[in-house]
Amino acid sequence: MDFLTILKAIILGIVEGLTEFAPVSSTGHMIIVDDMWLRSEEFLGKYVANTFKVVIQLGSILAVVVVFKDRFLDLLGLKRKKPEAGVPVSTGRLKLSQVIVGLIPAGVLGLLFEDVIDEYLFSIETVLIGLVIGAIFMIIADRVGSKQPPKVISVDQITYMQAFNVGLIQCLSLWPGFSRSGSTISGGVMLGMSHRAAADFTFIMQSRLCSARASCP
Repeated sequence: MDFLTILKAIILGIVEGLTEFAPVSSTGHMIIVDDMWLRSEEFLGKYVANTFKVVIQLGSILAVVVVFKDRFLDLLGLKRKKPEAGVPVSTGRLKLSQVIVGLIPAGVLGLLFEDVIDEYLFSIETVLIGLVIGAIFMIIADRVGSKQPPKVISVDQITYMQAFNVGLIQCLSLWPGFSRSGSTISGGVMLGMSHRAAADFTFIMQSRLCSARASCP
C-alpha cells in the first residue's frame, strides 16, 4: 500500500467524520469526493471501493456508542438509565426489541436489493439527485412537524408502530445521497416526535444499521 492510497483513505475518513452526524448523507459526499478527485475505483475496483466507503463508517459507530453508552447498556439490561428531565416517571423505556423493529424494513430491503443498490445507486449522478430530493423532503417534514406540538418528547415514549414507521422511512437512506439521519429525523418529526426524540432514536438505530452494513459488505 503506497502513500497515495493511504492519503486517499485519510481524505475519505475526514469527509466521513465531517458529514456523518449532519443530515447531509456522508456516503453521498464520499462518493462525490471520490468520483471527482480520488477515483479509488480505478486502482481498487468498484466492489472494493464501495465496500471501503461502508466499512469506514465503523469510526462513526464507535463515536455513537461512546455518546449513548448509558442508553446501550440500558437496552442490554446491564444498567438502568435515569429518566430524562421533563419526562414523566411513569413513561416506559425504549426496548431493544423496538430498535430491532425499526431496523427490519431497511435491513430486509438492503439485503434483497444489495446488488441493485451497488450497481445503480453509487454513481455521482444518482447521488446528486438523492441530495436534492432529500433536502426537499427535510424542508417539507420540518414544515409539517412545526404545525403541531410533538406528542413524543422522549425516545422512551416511542411505540412499536412508530419505530416501524420510522424504519420504513429509513429505507430512503439506502439511496446514497439520502441522509440516514436526515430521513429518519424528518420522518420522526412528521410522525409527531420532538426533534430530540427523533434524533436520539435515529442515532441508536443508525449505529446498528451501519455496523450490520460494515460487517456484511
